Amino acid sequence: MSLTRRSFLKRSLAAAAGVTIAGTKSSGRVLGANDTIRIAVAGLNGRGGAHVGAWTGMKGVELVYLIDPDTRTYDGRLKQVAGKGRKEPQVIKDVRPALDDKTLDALSIATPNHWHALMTLWGCQAGKDVYVEKPCSHNIHEGRIAVEAARKYSRIVQHGTQNRSRQDFADVVAAIKSGKLGRLLVSRGLCYKSTLRGGLGTRGSIGYAKPTDPPAALDFNLWLGPAAEQAYHSNLVPYRWHWFWDFGNGDIGNQGVHEMDKARWVIPNATLPRSVFSLGGRLGYRDQGQTPSSQIAVFDYGETQLIFEVRGLPSKGYLGEQVGNICHLEAGTIVDTKFFPKGSDKPAPLPRIEGAERRGPGAGDHFANFIEAVRSRQTGDLNAPVIEGHYSAALCHLANMSYRLGQEVPFNPRTKAFGDNKDAYESLARMEDYLKENHVNLEETKYQLGRKLTVDAHSETIVGDPEATKLLSRSYRKPFVVPEKLG
Repeated sequence: MSLTRRSFLKRSLAAAAGVTIAGTKSSGRVLGANDTIRIAVAGLNGRGGAHVGAWTGMKGVELVYLIDPDTRTYDGRLKQVAGKGRKEPQVIKDVRPALDDKTLDALSIATPNHWHALMTLWGCQAGKDVYVEKPCSHNIHEGRIAVEAARKYSRIVQHGTQNRSRQDFADVVAAIKSGKLGRLLVSRGLCYKSTLRGGLGTRGSIGYAKPTDPPAALDFNLWLGPAAEQAYHSNLVPYRWHWFWDFGNGDIGNQGVHEMDKARWVIPNATLPRSVFSLGGRLGYRDQGQTPSSQIAVFDYGETQLIFEVRGLPSKGYLGEQVGNICHLEAGTIVDTKFFPKGSDKPAPLPRIEGAERRGPGAGDHFANFIEAVRSRQTGDLNAPVIEGHYSAALCHLANMSYRLGQEVPFNPRTKAFGDNKDAYESLARMEDYLKENHVNLEETKYQLGRKLTVDAHSETIVGDPEATKLLSRSYRKPFVVPEKLG
């Protein structure tokens, strides 16, 4: 159903908590060069600390709201603000009263993934500019809605893939796109996060947590937001929601989206691929998690293949990289930003392409780049506009869609699903070696062999697969609804 903005706000917001969002693009303040930008941070765990640190360390920016349904997060962030000598912000559970504040200029989103697109939409509709953490969406439909909202309401929306503000990697992109190194054969992204041991960020087993009543300090209904109503358990809050489909997108959509974004960036004119195929599983243990902790995804971009690898058990690096990117070209290999000519193990200078892929204002600081664009009102100043975040997040979603629609199979005999793609089989062989090094008995272990999905990049749909089409979006819990279309 296509809803008008007025009816959508009325149904989705006011009915929930008696809160009306009055702001529009016409009611937002017109900022002069010396005006203070008033900003709110939603989501105070994890990356929320980086957001608070960035805004309180920046001249001309005032942090006026801290927002989280978990009140246990407040003391630490208030101390962080006080430590910067800044005025104490207001702390609230729900983003909507902040969006109703006409003096608020921008919303900084560091919530769990399932809230990203809806808060971006609400922020744009309320006349606020938005900095949204990666991935900007929980599914492909949400990403497109976020893009359309930024355009419709003339908002500045920055995606939190901060490598887009790195001039050194932008120089790599320019060198590859110049053609001076020959064709790009494989753009590879790596997410080997197993070296992070201990604490909530551990990529090993999370065990099993039984349903319990949520802590009194947590408004669990508000934390659930768009997700299906379900019982609370301690593996959800504050971090391990990443490993459950209702809230997260696995490590490929967590740390991996950074490397996915760079892997797509180096491919000329790349949006969505022709097709995608993924395999993997929670290999080496059994636990409550749902998303794959070891995964390979292959994206067909014609003359270039994008291959992505996720590993959650202890692993050696590949060509020295564990979390990063490798570009295989006709003339040699680029490992992160170092170019190794074909047949040489010594790095050589990259071709210099003057003026190409120059980064926007902010001196390499991604948060500062956003603030500069908020002041200039020029989306072209953004290093990571939401459209780029949408495409890169969509690759993570496509890989997971393929995986979820697959079937369990044994490692032997080896799959023939990669056809004649030698690079994909090489990646699978290294994955098998890595599992053996972690004492995984491949003869007794099965993995999820994903379904090959054919993609219509222009319409952002899946060709001839109704089951996959359903995974382009999700069912939403009222009133936390991302609409099918903007009115």
